[in-house]
Amino acid sequence: MSFTIGVTGGIGSGKSTVARAFAAHGIDWIDADDVAREVVEPGEPALEDIANHFGPGILTDDGHLDRRALRSIVFSDEAERRWLESVTHPRIRERLEAHLARMAATDAPYHLLVSPLLLESDQHRLVDRCLVIDIPETLQVSRTASRDGVDEEQARAIVAAQMPRQERLAKADDIIDNSGDADDLARQVARLDHLYRHPHQTA
Repeated sequence: MSFTIGVTGGIGSGKSTVARAFAAHGIDWIDADDVAREVVEPGEPALEDIANHFGPGILTDDGHLDRRALRSIVFSDEAERRWLESVTHPRIRERLEAHLARMAATDAPYHLLVSPLLLESDQHRLVDRCLVIDIPETLQVSRTASRDGVDEEQARAIVAAQMPRQERLAKADDIIDNSGDADDLARQVARLDHLYRHPHQTA
């Protein structure tokens, strides 16, 4: 029976990069962001609810969700962000549970649930152990601005809307510092892979 490691961290911390590093050790993973995109695809009930609430301007010409437009609304209005979460989170959780049940039934020693909202939502109840990917907030802002094509002010607003860094670290069972280079990350992942395969040994 495979057990679940929850992987989380602030925006721009490199959660997917870390997951791919574990995959190099033969470990399967599901990304809650991928599932979150699935539940708002055209034809999904959640997208209909969102369009009815925010209006047709929240959709692109071909009927997809305009993520940038939605982001600009929900990160400047906490009530709207909470409404959006009430629509999407239950649907995301249902699909995550199905993916985790599939992975848990394998003979792999463990698998990963990668989620930016692991600790902010009830998704932490789905995992056996929590791994936090940590980088300084200044690096979060610069990576987010360059990756997502947003200005620094919006990047700071996104970081500010998430759980404070120290609070996140306080909830961690394990921590990876992802402010170094690829070799440094690989060493940290290899150490944790050994720990998760041999949980009764000391790290």
